[in-house]
Amino acid sequence: MNTAPRDTARIRHNTKIVATLGPGSNQVDLLRDMILVGGLNVVRFNFSHGSAEFHQENARIVREAARQAEREVAIMADLQGPKIRVGRLAGGQVAVAAGEPVLFDAALAGEGSRARLGLDYRDLPNDVKSGDVLLLDDGLLTVTVEKVEGSEIHTVANNSHILKSNKGINKLGGGLSAGAFTEKDFRDLKTAVAIGCDYLAISFVKNAEDMKIARDAVAAACKDGVKPGLVAKIERIEAIDNLDAIIEASDGIMVARGDLAVEVGNAAVPALQKRMIRRAREMRRFSITATQMMESMITNPVPTRAEVSDVANAVLDGTDAVMCSAETAVGAYPFETVRYMAMICAAAEKEQDSLVGMSDDFDNSLRTDHAIAGGAVHIARRIGAKAIVTLTESGTTAFQISRHGIQIPIYAFTPSVAAQRRMAMYRGVRPLRLETGKVHETALNEVEAVLTERRILQSGDQYIITSGSHMREVGSTDQLQVVQVR
Repeated sequence: MNTAPRDTARIRHNTKIVATLGPGSNQVDLLRDMILVGGLNVVRFNFSHGSAEFHQENARIVREAARQAEREVAIMADLQGPKIRVGRLAGGQVAVAAGEPVLFDAALAGEGSRARLGLDYRDLPNDVKSGDVLLLDDGLLTVTVEKVEGSEIHTVANNSHILKSNKGINKLGGGLSAGAFTEKDFRDLKTAVAIGCDYLAISFVKNAEDMKIARDAVAAACKDGVKPGLVAKIERIEAIDNLDAIIEASDGIMVARGDLAVEVGNAAVPALQKRMIRRAREMRRFSITATQMMESMITNPVPTRAEVSDVANAVLDGTDAVMCSAETAVGAYPFETVRYMAMICAAAEKEQDSLVGMSDDFDNSLRTDHAIAGGAVHIARRIGAKAIVTLTESGTTAFQISRHGIQIPIYAFTPSVAAQRRMAMYRGVRPLRLETGKVHETALNEVEAVLTERRILQSGDQYIITSGSHMREVGSTDQLQVVQVR
């Protein structure tokens, strides 16, 4: 663990940062500093690891760190899904040489060996046939299926590799029949709701029906209070074929480049990333770009130039958030990783007046809040407004404004802690607390007082403010004003 003094000077940027919690980062003071530097907006809990008690304690740590930093952050619970893996191996690993036979046996109980490897996915023999290519350990070992006999899959190795226990298996081109949910996922979902997660990420989604199952499960587990937003992780080739329907059924998507790259090939991922981010924004959903963004910082205090370019390009693509995985979960430099990401986001955004392809009227929606959002953006651009301000109960208006991809900061005032946390994911939105259950004019005056006190606005500045004539009603935004600071 790095013990050098931390530079917590705040770095302002619009693109949000998601950091995975783990033994390298689950300390209150470290998380507080990661929040203070302006880098950490959403904390990801990886439910592939840890007990319910482990996640409950981590939720307490995150909320305490946010309290000390005096800022709200979101918690995103990431369900494991049907990760298809090799079973446990005697000695923990086996050496496989190119051209050698490799036998998988779905019926094998106990530890496997070089002669016979077990599987934790018993239906794999039903999903493959002669000529199929299986990719193990994120594609570091590939094998070609020669024949399937009962529970046995006979393959030949295409390259040499040291294969370790419990490494993942993918099928080139997709086509595995495993559903998005396991019994463990349903148990973990209840735990995630109980600890008050703000977002729930669903792994290995294939179609919109998977997201409906998730939404129904959340409704059953969360009968009272605010339900978490649902994030569809796009990591199967089938999900690409059903992309629009999945986006429509979700609150946001994650461009999960690891497993996706194994199924479609590394070369296809950059163009798919751009397509997914663009479609999410066009369909008024948010996007997270993930996997190996700052991988070298697991062990190094600075990123590579290629990693800097990768993060910057995701920002320029229009992603709402960029995500760290092992870099902050188990890496030696979690604070430095987040700080570098913040600096990269800020630098990339300076070169970007607005997101490519976004306009004031990028859809034909007839909803009043959509029209108010579009109008606010259009006027703000025309008059050179210093900020767009919204009084919001749920955060929806702020989100709709952020879909236009502007660089003008969006300040969202809400009385709801849950809404503050939800808005931590939205690009360009800066959520603030304000009790709005008061006279409309009083609330507007208090907003301006806060913004001038924080030196966000000064005398003579113009800003746009949206609000509802009926305060404290969700979905009541129906007013737009141009205001000049006194």
